[in-house]
Amino acid sequence: MKKISVIFILPDLETGGAERIVTTIANHLSRDRFEPKILLLRKQGGYLNFLKKDVEIIDINTERIRHSLKPILGEIYRRKPDIVFSGFGEVNAYLALFIKLFPRTKFIARETNVVSEHVTRKEIKFFYNFYNNYQKIIAQSDDMMSDLIENFNIRKKKIVKINNPVDFDFIDGKLAGSAKPECFKYNHKNVVAIGNLSARKGFDNLLKVFSRLKNENIQLHILGDGKDKEILLQMKDFLGLKNVIFHGRQDNPYQFLKYADLFVLSSRYEGFPNVLLEAGACGTYSLANNCPGGINEIIQDQVNGEVANIEDYEEFSQKIMKVLQGNYNRDGIKNSIRSRFSKDIILNKYEKVLLDLVKK
Repeated sequence: MKKISVIFILPDLETGGAERIVTTIANHLSRDRFEPKILLLRKQGGYLNFLKKDVEIIDINTERIRHSLKPILGEIYRRKPDIVFSGFGEVNAYLALFIKLFPRTKFIARETNVVSEHVTRKEIKFFYNFYNNYQKIIAQSDDMMSDLIENFNIRKKKIVKINNPVDFDFIDGKLAGSAKPECFKYNHKNVVAIGNLSARKGFDNLLKVFSRLKNENIQLHILGDGKDKEILLQMKDFLGLKNVIFHGRQDNPYQFLKYADLFVLSSRYEGFPNVLLEAGACGTYSLANNCPGGINEIIQDQVNGEVANIEDYEEFSQKIMKVLQGNYNRDGIKNSIRSRFSKDIILNKYEKVLLDLVKK
């Protein structure tokens, strides 16, 4: 039986959400049926170390996404894969225009955001006119799905919703033997937030919330790096927030999540936030801003977390206080995530989509 060849396309394998999902899928696809390859614009990033040795890497060595189109199309033409799986918003958009050139290859786009919130440049929006050329579009949340149908006229039957998986084995491996971070003060409650330091993640709102908790024994640990770092540090000083610590990017964020008293998601919008799944997989209760992007599909109220409006700074700060006084069942939190988003459940859905496409 001829194996189904699949080429996954990503910019690189830096440690982000899309990169981790594609690495997980490529690693775990059944080798009896599939032959996975990953095409990278740049062969770099932390997930290169986790990729199984039998996954071929095609490196087109291009800095800019818009310069990558010609080499990508060249590789597809040369290799004639059964399936091309594009896992990155901007590449998805550009590729849509050229799908008709390859009638024997099936194309899948995995969308990474609520597109109308995320794509603001007109020249990229234009390419979404061709999005129905994809044989399948994977949305991670109901919010993403309805956005594509309502704002981009994507045909409903083209879209399949598959939530993100969470890899418990990977997280448990990272937690093996890890101790409480030294920066967690012993007589304080420790709150953790993780994400790129950009407007989308809403850390400015979180700092305003914490300006109302200055006199409490609560530390806020923010993990991540990004272009708004300086602004946020200035804001921290301006608000006099001595209990807020910026840790930069951490190789092992799970250690922070496991020992945190609370995880906070402050985003303005999401695709389907992996970090919310990971907090739950570490047994940590979450308080999330009520924003688009599948939050309400992940949070089971009072089981693994709660949802509130972060722009009501006073109410959100009170909510933090209240949650920190409660006691939550760590195993119950883990099971709430495992029973819905474990790797095996989600990967079976991906495998089914790939198999169904080839049958057509």
